Amino acid sequence: MNSLAHPQLRFTPTVANPDGPRELVILGSTGSIGTQAIDVVLRNPDRFKVVALSAAGGRVPLLAEQALALGVRTVAVADPAAAAPLREALAAKAGGAPLPEILAGPDAATELAATECHSVLNGITGSIGLAPTLAALRAGRVLVLANKESLIVGGPLVKALAKPGQIVPVDSEHAALFQALAGGTRAEVRKLVVTASGGPFRNRTREQLAGVTPSDALAHPTWAMGPVVTINSATLVNKGLEVIEAHLLYDVPFDRIEVVVHPQSVVHSMVEFTDGSTLAQASPPDMRMPIALGIGWPDRVPDAAPGCDWTKAATWEFFPLDNVAFPAVELAREVGTLGGTAPAVFNAANEECVDAFLNGALPFIGIVDTVAKVVAEHGAPQSGTSLTVEDVLHAEHWARARARELAAG
Repeated sequence: MNSLAHPQLRFTPTVANPDGPRELVILGSTGSIGTQAIDVVLRNPDRFKVVALSAAGGRVPLLAEQALALGVRTVAVADPAAAAPLREALAAKAGGAPLPEILAGPDAATELAATECHSVLNGITGSIGLAPTLAALRAGRVLVLANKESLIVGGPLVKALAKPGQIVPVDSEHAALFQALAGGTRAEVRKLVVTASGGPFRNRTREQLAGVTPSDALAHPTWAMGPVVTINSATLVNKGLEVIEAHLLYDVPFDRIEVVVHPQSVVHSMVEFTDGSTLAQASPPDMRMPIALGIGWPDRVPDAAPGCDWTKAATWEFFPLDNVAFPAVELAREVGTLGGTAPAVFNAANEECVDAFLNGALPFIGIVDTVAKVVAEHGAPQSGTSLTVEDVLHAEHWARARARELAAG
């Protein structure tokens, strides 16, 4: 198998100080992944040193606080208007200490991704993470990937650049698969089993989902995430994206990637081998564990997150996925099989439909229904070795515009 993420294959970048703390760049530092990664780093200063941070620019006080606490050399914001407030916030809190360099603009995170370091944690949300992902790979950095969208929309581009073992996944499901796959050879893998919490509506029929409100959909029973990822979890679009990601990371055919509903979110995914045995990775739902695994690989970080409490009784349940109520996973399989620009269309249309739902312009079940219409209208995708970043961006632009038209009625 030509796996991008292979636990037995380890990519080692050339770094200036290989014997010191591992130098990291964190993209999306003020988001859920970024803030938890910083928590891991601050509790392990002998292991990690963050040299640069990037964020969109909407949470300037937090970004300034992070930069000074970590002593980074560079901070980047995507919004140019945030540069001056960031500089002021840093100066106000620095107490006369030297201030980090500030980069601003839509390409700032991409520039940071190629800076001198060991690993780049891409925790940006959305397909805007594609350019930083490609930049980190070109620069020869280990890519600790939480930004699943960049792999999904730019699959052929990422696969053409990534060397064996250069990508370490951070999604809890893919980190689980990554660990379980170490239990056998690739020829012994029968299937990948990706678990889904089922979100807040796992027992509802399609008819019962018709009246779901944004506040209902944002009330995830297990995970604390950003609004887009939380809505994607409620529709199971997130699980569809993870199926495509698993296919691309581990080179397992779609018909050998199964999704099961596991409400407790303790078993994060499983690998079934040809002899009938199944290896599962289990831990309480806490993203600090897969983040620590990603930035520390091949070493584990002690006490990164609490483990299971085996002194207490517990029940783990598994249910088949209701593809009628939640058609997003099957749609994602179709899109992933088409390949090329089809995943970019799927992802971009979904982002627009989620925004329309949150703004009251689209019903909950209309999210995936509208995405399916956009995918169908897109037709045969641009694919093959001729695929370029421009092709992906063009397909995304069309998909967003068409999704907005359909959502507006």
